[in-house]
Amino acid sequence: MLQNLPRVIADGPLSNAAIELLQGHVELLPWENLFGETDETVSGIYTFGHPVLNGELMDKVPNIKVISNHGVGVDHISLTDAQARDIPVGNTPGVLDGATADMGFCLLMAAARRLVEGDRIARVDTEDLKTKKLGALVGREVHGSRLGIVGMGRIGLQVARRASGFDMQVSYFNRTRRTDIESQLGVTYQPLHDLLATCDYIMLCVPLTEETVGLIGADELRMMLPTATLVNIARGAVVDTDALTIALTENWIHAAALDVTEPEPLPIGHPLLKLDNVIVVPHIGSATVQTRQKMAELSVKNLMAGLAGDALLNRVV
Repeated sequence: MLQNLPRVIADGPLSNAAIELLQGHVELLPWENLFGETDETVSGIYTFGHPVLNGELMDKVPNIKVISNHGVGVDHISLTDAQARDIPVGNTPGVLDGATADMGFCLLMAAARRLVEGDRIARVDTEDLKTKKLGALVGREVHGSRLGIVGMGRIGLQVARRASGFDMQVSYFNRTRRTDIESQLGVTYQPLHDLLATCDYIMLCVPLTEETVGLIGADELRMMLPTATLVNIARGAVVDTDALTIALTENWIHAAALDVTEPEPLPIGHPLLKLDNVIVVPHIGSATVQTRQKMAELSVKNLMAGLAGDALLNRVV
């Protein structure tokens, strides 16, 4: 054991930025240690990906002082169990809003203009086949269209700001109406079902909670315009995957673009991956060099503060 360094269990592989910041300050232990014998020498837990962390695992390390999450979403951590054990949980809000909103708009535009399909066609060897397919490769306009944002938190607000640059009409649904930003951003509140029925693009920006699991299912997909595109930068479980697969197969909606899925990743051969009218990327909404550096810095500061018995910079519970 390294002398005088607090012992911290982390899942991995960690980013180089996180490793550099943690090096020399903690002794990193593999996630598998949580499945062994009870260890009273461990002082903290650092979650980098989305490993399930519940009370049973927390009890394997009864003396931990902090759980620090590299990211905003903490749906993989049982906050109730952490609170019952008086373990502070930290996350990294604010630093990834812009990058995630960028990804949302990237997905929206790629789906609208069928960029992924176009890339595939451009690589086809047969000129006749290429010409035939290019003639059918017609997308839908983004500028002047109507965007519905589901979840007007930090990321939703950033999405709305980007939409203004494309002269989009923006509606939003939020658990609590945001009258403070309606006139400022020129956005309109709509109940969820009205928003689904009237918008050309629906972007999901909600956190995963008991209320948002399965928020978009078969009934909601049926409400959407047949020309509409669904963009999910929230969590995969906000959308019923089976219902979405049917909706895209039977053309209830025009397209979907997903940074997140349920399950994640989708298994090879999943029917959703065989469709041309869906774009799937592997949960990389915050994956820029600058943002991941900021996430690493804030998550490590939370960890070190908790280990020292100080207040976390950003505490969930």
